[in-house]
Amino acid sequence: MSNFFKSMDISASALTAQRFRMDVIAENVANTNTTRTANGEPYRRRTVVLREREIPFSDHLKAGLEKTQGNGVEVASVQEDQSPFKLVYDPSHPDANEEGYVEMPNVDTAKEIIDMIAAYRAYEANVTALNAFKQIALKALEIGK
Repeated sequence: MSNFFKSMDISASALTAQRFRMDVIAENVANTNTTRTANGEPYRRRTVVLREREIPFSDHLKAGLEKTQGNGVEVASVQEDQSPFKLVYDPSHPDANEEGYVEMPNVDTAKEIIDMIAAYRAYEANVTALNAFKQIALKALEIGK
């Protein structure tokens, strides 16, 4: 039975991670036109790095003795995209340089939409898995009647 709950925990961790990823993507889209942040430069696109959840060493030993599943997923870090800013000619903009160019954020809306679709699909797949686990548990309880 513990493997059953562990499966639910794995899907739940993925839901949390994908939700966080969607929040970061939404932040990127919201800052598409932010030319000045607290550090004085345009907004930099952020990306989420996911990794397998780490488990204690004692659990690794136990895993060697029995068949086990994965550990779930967690957010390893949020990294700033170091690609160059886009230059847009707009001499009337308050952040324009001497030549009239404004450094715009390195956010590509089309890329963000694609990333959002991928995160949403992963989220949706884990919701489906959790619903399947729930149905299995209900059927198991019916058998016990």
